[in-house]
Amino acid sequence: MLKAVILIGGPQKGTRFRPLSFEVPKPLFPVAGVPMLQHHIEACAQVPNMKEILLVGFYQPNEELNRFLLSAQQDFKVSVRYLQEYAALGTGGGIYHFRDQILSGSPEAFVVMNADVCSEFPLMDMLNFQKEHGDAHSFIILGTAANRKQSLNYGCIVENEQTSEVLHYVEKPSTFVSDIINCGIYLFTPDIFQHIGAVFQKNQQDLMLYPYEGDEQSNGWQRAEAIRLEQDIFTALAGQGKLYVYKTDRFWSQIKSAGSAIYASRLYLNQYHKTHPERLAANKDGGPKICGNVYIHPTANIDPTAVLGPNVSIGTGVTIGAGVRVRESIILHGATLQDHSCVLNSIVGWESTIGKWARVEGTPSDPNPNDPYSKIDSETLFRDGKLTPSITILGCNVTIPSEVIILNSIVLPHKDLNRSFKNQIIL
Repeated sequence: MLKAVILIGGPQKGTRFRPLSFEVPKPLFPVAGVPMLQHHIEACAQVPNMKEILLVGFYQPNEELNRFLLSAQQDFKVSVRYLQEYAALGTGGGIYHFRDQILSGSPEAFVVMNADVCSEFPLMDMLNFQKEHGDAHSFIILGTAANRKQSLNYGCIVENEQTSEVLHYVEKPSTFVSDIINCGIYLFTPDIFQHIGAVFQKNQQDLMLYPYEGDEQSNGWQRAEAIRLEQDIFTALAGQGKLYVYKTDRFWSQIKSAGSAIYASRLYLNQYHKTHPERLAANKDGGPKICGNVYIHPTANIDPTAVLGPNVSIGTGVTIGAGVRVRESIILHGATLQDHSCVLNSIVGWESTIGKWARVEGTPSDPNPNDPYSKIDSETLFRDGKLTPSITILGCNVTIPSEVIILNSIVLPHKDLNRSFKNQIIL
């Protein structure tokens, strides 16, 4: 029997995802028409013998999360539960804290995945690889190739090319170590808890020796339990014959910033041809013109003269007027795009309105298309004191008047704009 654990973080994470994470926890943000987490859960539910999916994080359980859990259980016929940490315990601390829940029913192995990655999730391939490589007690990291410069932003894996054993693991190195990077998706056996437990005990001993180092307010237990899989566990396990890397050449990307959500949306929409063709809109008589991959929620009301795509997803209850053009964008529920408006490389927030003939445009932050190993850059918001041009984001309930241009800007929720803006954050 197998289980899956999805690490969903918490409210002080996802700050790079503002203003969108004000309205909805980042893991529930819709990517390609469904909540980000649903892609993980769909992949887990397809693995035979998957008995339970546990979400671990420190969000307060809220209406939205409960609704999502309920519908996921009904749709995928598998138990989906949320386990709330009392504080941010790190990628290793969270699963160690809930080890009894994970081990109940004695699973042979369990998958651990970070919520903020978008991937094809080759879980079956990882399970088969574990059977073929190493013994049944080995741990598997999913890896992929990056280019030399970008590899420094990730966990880097040096492998034995014959056996795929991880010989060396460095999280975000300062100089080049390897172009194989950690995808944040792992296959563990229950033995992993011995290794995490050893780190926990060492942390407790250190606390007794140095009780007040650094932050005196945080409680000692929390400091002992905050354990990072990457730095604390993988670095130590590397070279001991227990840790292996399965390299995938299928799509993978991080979803750190709102800009990367549009790129992730493109990857998932493309995958729908194989996995969910019913989610892709087609050109029909009396319907809008569709170019490329587009997801349209059945409740959206779209004028037949609108042109949508490629890479567009349209949420529930969205209204799109005559002659509207939308490309490379996410339109969230309840938004209204009035006649002849144009939206490119943007995310339009919940219940927002874009006036007639207005233009809302951003600059895509895509990976270099000429480099097959290029990943999306987790861009900083500012460079040299200026806002870096990126996608345009409208928070919820923003009103854009007719005939203005909003370019490379971020508009916080509940704003009524009265003119054009360019390269600004509108508070």
